[in-house]
Amino acid sequence: MEDLEKDFSEIATLFGDKSRAIMLWNLLDGRAYTATELATCANVSLQSASNHLSKLLKKEVLTVEKQGRHRYYRLSSSEVAQVIESMASLLSIQTGYKTIKRPKMSGFTYARTCYKHLAGEVGVKITEAMVLQEIITVADKNFELTEKGKKWFTYFEIPVDNLQNLKRSFSHKCLDWSERKHHLAGALGDSFLEMMVEKDWFRKHKNTRELTLTAKGRTEIKQHLNIIL
Repeated sequence: MEDLEKDFSEIATLFGDKSRAIMLWNLLDGRAYTATELATCANVSLQSASNHLSKLLKKEVLTVEKQGRHRYYRLSSSEVAQVIESMASLLSIQTGYKTIKRPKMSGFTYARTCYKHLAGEVGVKITEAMVLQEIITVADKNFELTEKGKKWFTYFEIPVDNLQNLKRSFSHKCLDWSERKHHLAGALGDSFLEMMVEKDWFRKHKNTRELTLTAKGRTEIKQHLNIIL
């Protein structure tokens, strides 16, 4: 029990440091970054950033890959990303308020990446439409794919069977910090966003997690999910 408490305390301390928290928040876009890039975003020296990254690597929060002269850091798993995104749901809680204040609406809260899947208002609405049309059903901590849903995703050439056989979450709930509702995550959510980007339903932007929903995307989503975005 003492070992468990000690490990929990160490992880909480890792996430609680301001500079490390900023680095982890920026890594939620699913990309890999150098120590210099992460130092810049956290506004700390390269030496300080390296110290922070070393601690995160030691606890397996991050992984690192060497390519040429550079070392690239990324979140170690989608489960780590889920924890970080879920922690952000506490952002608007303030002492003295009986209700949770919604974050100010913006392009970022409308559509963004959460690790490698779709989040924001659009992500939640699409997930809710999938549930309404019985493409997925709500389970305990996961979304479950129906037979109708399997055919629906296969229509978009998403390899459902292969994704289900991966040694990772297939389709779990991820609490959206700005909407305070769940959106689709896991291997299925990742592949779905990848498909939508490839088909130009959404466009990614450099150095930001914000996504742009295209006119084509609005049309296709209305046609296949019967919702207007």
